[in-house]
Amino acid sequence: MNTLDGKAIVVTGAGRGLGAAFAACAAAEGAAVVVNDIDVDCAEHTAQTIVDNGGKAVVSGHSVADPAQAEQIITTCVGEFGAIDGLVNNAGLNYEAVSWQDDPEKMRELIEVNVLGAMHVGGAAARAMTDTGGGSMVNIASGASLGQRNLATYAASKGAIASLTYSWALDMEAVGIRVNAVCPVAYTRMIVKSERAMRACKPDRTPDRVAPVVVYLLSDSAHGVTGQMVRCNGSQLHIIGQPYLKEPILERERWDVDGVRHAFDEVFGAHLEPYGLEKRVPPRLRKWMTPVRSA
Repeated sequence: MNTLDGKAIVVTGAGRGLGAAFAACAAAEGAAVVVNDIDVDCAEHTAQTIVDNGGKAVVSGHSVADPAQAEQIITTCVGEFGAIDGLVNNAGLNYEAVSWQDDPEKMRELIEVNVLGAMHVGGAAARAMTDTGGGSMVNIASGASLGQRNLATYAASKGAIASLTYSWALDMEAVGIRVNAVCPVAYTRMIVKSERAMRACKPDRTPDRVAPVVVYLLSDSAHGVTGQMVRCNGSQLHIIGQPYLKEPILERERWDVDGVRHAFDEVFGAHLEPYGLEKRVPPRLRKWMTPVRSA
């Protein structure tokens, strides 16, 4: 038997790139797939490729950013295939901008698709899944949520997806729905738009190399796996750790400004965290680092 035999899966943003790879891999593993994309021509191409390879697929051209249309994506799946067993929240936008020169309209559009879109479709899917005993959701997050230059709005949206994944996993466990997130690194149209990203992600890191991770998390084989952030760059596969309360933890009955200043000057200065994907060292931390002397 294939991994997803008998399951009905929705993949948003499946017209090209990662979404198309997720949809194709799910279909190859036996799932009936709703290929969702506002670019209907691309969605139809993905669906036709699936059908030509012996799979089952239907097209949805609805927008995830509109709550009513998001509901229709799920309604399409239930209407065509009788249920919804899995959702891949993949639809997303990305662009580069200097943070203080970002365009408010672009920011709004990105958040509506990347964050609210995932919430709209995920909420609709959860309501349908509770009627049939549960299912699995995979949200597509990004390592950019750790901080990346000129991608502040995108990074913030993916940070929201990480938090959403953790919260949904807690909320939905009682009704049999598992929720995980995948942070893919793959050579896609988004990568090609950025010279910096192209240097970090080579053309051989194709989306189909990440797709098996998503399919596994959708499958019954992943029973008991929920609330996890999984990163795959094609060759490496690992879990991303959650933020934690770092030692030392200083305690006073009441903190004043001088006390906080003393804490940072005398203690925390040596414990500041490097930040961003590039692990940039805060200037205050540098004075605590032992210089490396040549022999």
